[in-house]
Amino acid sequence: MKTKFFVIFIVIVVLLVGGLGVFLNKDSLKPSNLDGFTQCLKSSGATFYGAFWCPHCQEQKKEFGSAAKFLPYVECSTPDNKQTQICIDQKIEEYPTWIFKDGSKQTGKMELADLAAKTKCSLPQ
Repeated sequence: MKTKFFVIFIVIVVLLVGGLGVFLNKDSLKPSNLDGFTQCLKSSGATFYGAFWCPHCQEQKKEFGSAAKFLPYVECSTPDNKQTQICIDQKIEEYPTWIFKDGSKQTGKMELADLAAKTKCSLPQ
């Protein structure tokens, strides 16, 4: 009898945790009208440097929804939180950092309109 209740309890916990995971990731499942914009950012020579543990980097990616997969993103952190050589070479000291074709840098989360203006990429309406 106790085993049956324990199994039911475990099943309920697994379902709740799984449902919470889906709820928290629902934005990344939506189709995005930013696919073209994100691909234009890449074509313009813009590069987004970040770290997997950086909350501002996660916020920046979230603004792109499912189009985030097209971002010109470079991961700067190794699993043991050391900086990758490419980011050392680019002198990345803060996350997120955007570097543009003209060599200019912008640190911190950027508004999409500011990215559009800097790269001359059209932001969809």
